[in-house]
Amino acid sequence: MSNIRLFFQKSLSLNLIDKLDKSQSHYISKVMRVKENEVFSLFNNSGEWEAKILNISKSIVEFNVTKHLRQKENNKQIWLAFSPIKSNYFNFMIQKATELGVTKFSPIIFDRTVVRKINKERLEKVIIEAAEQSNRINVPIIEEPQKLKHFLSNDMDLIFTDLNTTNTKIDVKKLRTKPTCVIIGPEGDFSEKERDEILKFDGVQSIKINENILRSETAVISALSIVNYAIN
Repeated sequence: MSNIRLFFQKSLSLNLIDKLDKSQSHYISKVMRVKENEVFSLFNNSGEWEAKILNISKSIVEFNVTKHLRQKENNKQIWLAFSPIKSNYFNFMIQKATELGVTKFSPIIFDRTVVRKINKERLEKVIIEAAEQSNRINVPIIEEPQKLKHFLSNDMDLIFTDLNTTNTKIDVKKLRTKPTCVIIGPEGDFSEKERDEILKFDGVQSIKINENILRSETAVISALSIVNYAIN
């Protein structure tokens, strides 16, 4: 089996014949130099499939799905709530969070948030590329930016990265059969009002992930690593 993996938005099934879009066709035929009758993998939330190239015409790749390789994933839902940050660091953060198993991204506009808009289309491309690279099947979703009050209406367990707590461990026994969400504050940290709102949330656990003050992208990687260790 080829190690080339591409996310395919449309439905996949055995014996399906279809075509890749212009960008993916260019990647397969020009960058990776895959030839007719050679194989690669396609995946989406339904699973992963082996596909064989039937022909390459006018730079467009036509393929046939020949084998079902993997079923869809049933991993625990891990969400990430965060304040948007500057683009270069933002891309890195989204990429690494995808690799670490996040299933949903929730941008939050906090009182001290500096970057208040996101390029959702660009970030979705980063997410897909990270999923392709990291052997994931489920591709995370990213929501539109929202206020904290709206976000706290979700039914979830909340891991609050709080500089003011002395707790350094997640109490796994308190986690329910709900999504586990890590919430990371903006530059300048949460406001006191926001801290109060978060601490009143049913199902919240406060955790200090480091004695040092971390950059947002570093805090995300640290917190998600702790959550993955706790729940797996």
